[in-house]
Parts: sequence; C-alpha cells; structure tokens
Amino acid sequence: MCRISFSALFDVGIGSNSFDHLHNKLKRRIFRRYYAAYATHNNFLYYKVNANYSHKQTMTKILILFHQRSMRNSLSERLRFENFATDEASDENQAQEMCETTEYDAAIVGSDIECSALHLPKIVVTDKPALESAVTALRSGAIDYLSMPIDMNMLLERLRTISTDNVQQIAHRCPRHHTRRTNCATQPIIGKSEAIERVRQLIGRVAPSNARVLVLGENGTGKELVARWLHLKSHRSEAPFVEVNCAAIPAELIESELFGHEKGSFTSAVKQRKGKFELADGGTLFMDEIGDMSLSAQAKVLRALQENKITRVGGDRDIPVDVRVVAATNKDIRHEIALGHFREDLYHRLSVIEIDVPPLRERRSDIGLLVDHFIEEVCSRHSVATKRIDNEAVAMLSDMPWTGNIRELHNVVERLVILSDERITANTVRLYCHA
Repeated sequence: MCRISFSALFDVGIGSNSFDHLHNKLKRRIFRRYYAAYATHNNFLYYKVNANYSHKQTMTKILILFHQRSMRNSLSERLRFENFATDEASDENQAQEMCETTEYDAAIVGSDIECSALHLPKIVVTDKPALESAVTALRSGAIDYLSMPIDMNMLLERLRTISTDNVQQIAHRCPRHHTRRTNCATQPIIGKSEAIERVRQLIGRVAPSNARVLVLGENGTGKELVARWLHLKSHRSEAPFVEVNCAAIPAELIESELFGHEKGSFTSAVKQRKGKFELADGGTLFMDEIGDMSLSAQAKVLRALQENKITRVGGDRDIPVDVRVVAATNKDIRHEIALGHFREDLYHRLSVIEIDVPPLRERRSDIGLLVDHFIEEVCSRHSVATKRIDNEAVAMLSDMPWTGNIRELHNVVERLVILSDERITANTVRLYCHA
C-alpha cells in the first residue's frame, strides 16, 4: 500500500477541506478507475494502484521546479497520486543537469525561476498573477500559466494532454531538443563549496576533449560520479559507458575481463567473449581502483593505450579500439610507484588530467545540501512523505568526522529517515549516529 497525506492534497488545491467530501469524491471519480483498494487513517490516505490500469499506461514524467521545498513536496505527492512520475529540482542549474540524464514530458515551474534554457513544455505557476508576467512566461516557451492556489483540475487536464501523440503539436510553441540517450544514468553533483566548484569547473573544461583522466580521492567521495559526468558532458555521451572494478576481479581473470578471450583459450572458455575495451568502443571505459591491478595487466593496458588496439586472451589478431579511459584510485599512486607496485609509464599515460575529489571533511558547508538531497531521495524510494530535519540536527551532522565520506553520510541519512518520526531532531541524531 502507498500513502499520501491529506495536507498534500489540500496544499495544491483539491478544492475542499472536508474529509467526507474528499472521501466521496475519491470514491466516485478516482478509485473506481485507478485504484484497487484504499483506506483512511490519521489524516493519511492509504491506496493501492490497480495493477491492470498501471501496466497499460505509460507514465508521463514531470519535472517540478520550485525554490520552496514545501511546494515541490506537495505537488510531487499529488501528481504521483494521480499516476504521474515526478522529479524535483530547486533551481535551474539542477534542473538542467537532471534533463541531461532524464527525458521529461513537461515541467511545472515557479514564476520566480528563470527557465528559458529548459527546452521542454513548461507550465508556469505564480502567486502574483499579472498580464506582463504571463506574456513573459508564454514568450519564454510556457504552454500554460496558472495562479495560486492551483486549480488542480486544470493542471491535471493540461498534463494529461502531454503525451507521445501530441508532443509534435506542442513543439511549434516549445521546440524540444532531444535528450541525450545513454546508459550512464547519474545523479547531480551536490554542493556549492569552493572545493566542489573546482571539480565542476574541471569536468566542464576536460569533458569535451579526449584526454585521459585520473580521478583521485578517498573511498566514498564520489569518484565514479565524476567519471560519469565526464562521459555525459563529452561528445561520446551517446556511446557506452563501461565500468570495471579492478580490485574486485582476481588477478588471473583481469586480462580476460579487460581484453576478452577466444573460445578454448583456457579451460572454462566455452565461447568467444568480448572484453571491456571492446564493449566500450566509441565511448568511455571507467577503470575503478586501478591501483590494485597486477603488473602484468598494467603492461597490457599500457599497450592498449599506446596503440589503441587490444588482443584477446588466446587470440593472435589485433583489434582496434577507440576508447577514452577514465581511471580512479583511492591510493597514493606516487607512493605505489616508489614501492614498485604501479608502473610509472602507465601513470603518465593515465594522468593527462588529474581530478582530486575532496573528502567530506574539507567541504562541510555542503553537508546541509547533501542531507536535504538524501532525505528527499530516501523518502521517495521508501514511499514515505518527505521528512524535515532540524537545524540543530544538521549542525551535529556537519561536525562529524565522516571517514566514509558521502557514502557514509547517505547511509546515516537513510538510517535517520527509517528510525525517526515525522521530523529528524537533534535527539534522533544522538540516538542513531555514532561519530
């Protein structure tokens, strides 16, 4: 069973604050068609989607763009209740990053946000309706203009007309650029600190080139996220993004994993198999934990980078490959070279550009933003109403050492969401977080 709070229904203008009226209205207009069962308890409506209906329908995906979190939460809850898929953004930059990885059918946008760069149908919502602002919104590509409190019937009717059948009809008013399709789904890089801004700037400058990149940083800092954004912002974004964890593969299998093998080349090689280099042809190969690779495998990777060709295990034919390699490690790679554990010539091949991802303790000002993002993500994944967190609780989290960095913070936030009541308080942090 899923649930939605009555306050979420009322906040966006369902039209009545009478529970009895709402109960009858839902029964008559909504549940008979969409839902198999429902019940009310403690100001929450619990419902179960009719499986026959939901499997037949293609969910329209809506981006909700407002500065106010309460508005985003209320609209998102109500639209999900009406069988729309939703994502939320708090500003235009975050919205643009999300549009690079996800194709949306429309956006609902607050009038105080500049959104002309979003190339998709937009419905603008304002709490101060005026002719001038309406004209401005429509000229910037909006397909509709609504005032607060929102007339939900009008909004839902407008959203339901946005489907694959009529996108071209809307396109003459709102030209829609094709969203880049890639197997590299990712999350935005959260934070406004100077350290993370430097990382963003480096990604923006380096991504359009073919230069190899070595991403350095402690465990849990987000090295893989950096690699994915390097791919998404490059001209290879339509091609595959293939990742391999060099530490997770036994030394005797790493060459087969990277370069593939021919049938019969060893006992269990019952058929020919392409390796990661071939699978990533035209795209990006992300080699995580490259500092743990054996010296023999390092020599073959060096040859592949030098000659842009590989040879499968058990094969005698050179296979040309066009791959951009992004590598990552949590080790002090220069120290590994001094110990003889890593080839210096391979290091120089990989480190045309180095990006050092800062640990969380060096960007404590971002912890509040990360906590808010993780709360929304975890609550959405667990199908619960978005919880609020007290400022004192955020301050306590900001003072913790975070040796596991962002990965540890995410796990702690998920724990707090699951174990807390409607609010995450300082006492909740004391009970369930251990520095």
